[in-house]
Amino acid sequence: MSIKPIAIICLSPSQGGMELLALSFAKKLNHCLTDSKVIMIVKQESYIHSELKTSEDLAYEVLGFRTFFSFSIMKNVRKIVKYHNIKNIIFFGNSEMKSMYFSFLYLRMNLSLVHVTTKSTSKKDFLHRVIYSDVKYYIGLSTHLVNNVKEIFPLGSQTQLKMITPSLDINPPLVINHSKLTLLHTGRITKGKGQVDAIKACKSLIKNNIDFHFYIVGQIEPSFEVEFMNFYENCKYKDKIELTGFKKDISTYIQKSDVFIFPSYGEGFGLSFAEALANNIVCLSYANTSFFDFEKFGFYFRMCKDGDISDLGKNLLDVCMNLEFELEKSNKNHALAKKVFSTQREIDKYLEILE
Repeated sequence: MSIKPIAIICLSPSQGGMELLALSFAKKLNHCLTDSKVIMIVKQESYIHSELKTSEDLAYEVLGFRTFFSFSIMKNVRKIVKYHNIKNIIFFGNSEMKSMYFSFLYLRMNLSLVHVTTKSTSKKDFLHRVIYSDVKYYIGLSTHLVNNVKEIFPLGSQTQLKMITPSLDINPPLVINHSKLTLLHTGRITKGKGQVDAIKACKSLIKNNIDFHFYIVGQIEPSFEVEFMNFYENCKYKDKIELTGFKKDISTYIQKSDVFIFPSYGEGFGLSFAEALANNIVCLSYANTSFFDFEKFGFYFRMCKDGDISDLGKNLLDVCMNLEFELEKSNKNHALAKKVFSTQREIDKYLEILE
């Protein structure tokens, strides 16, 4: 099957779920479509750029700019897509869409917008209808995000909406021996990601004299650092909680943990949650957003009342008091993850929309 040249664009400077997914997808697409040209377009000196510098397989172009709406973006993206004869655009992001509109003006691109995070501000006014008028496909990573697109974004008569679950690189589940009950949370430490709720829920273990060690893996957002560290320093059992900071590879922490406690207030997809499920450790979440999809897929985990720390604590206590039983019930998750998050399934879905 001959596919016209493809550009995957992600201009975010950050390092988070969207950036990891965009980079991983670009590498997989490039590997699978050996007869087609695949390039990435990224922000200069961003996290993705630093990762691509060590990549020998994936071609890429970099952009230097200061603002999301930038003549530099428009001029250079247009130059790049013309030079590489790009016909398919897969765009991860949202903030730069004004620049993207002018970059592709009159070029007749097959433009797909991958929707990764929940948006709350409507974009159905006249200006945004124009800016998004060239989007042929909106791609949501979960049912929640598909519904969010319908609510927030303008859908033209020719626009199609697709749900494509990301693929994961899934290795056989491994267990690193550890001497005590071990809990884990991974992700940026910021409001809404659930670290504070998870720590508070551990009070149920303290009251029942259950010893544990809790790894919280992730970098603290500067805007949340003072508030979070004040809370952490005043926690009476902070000696049981280890703030590891950012770690590039979280697999070691997953392999030496029993319970993944992830009471996020909302996830577009939940990459770290999916990775934990795939390693057969017991997982807990709140009942919201993309976690309903994991339940529909058939994964075993505990979904607690949304935002209810008391219910989270009760479920955590029950899991820890019946850990062997819970681990046994979680054993099916790895095999299921290999099917649900397979690379071939994801690529096949994209082949349906690429020209």
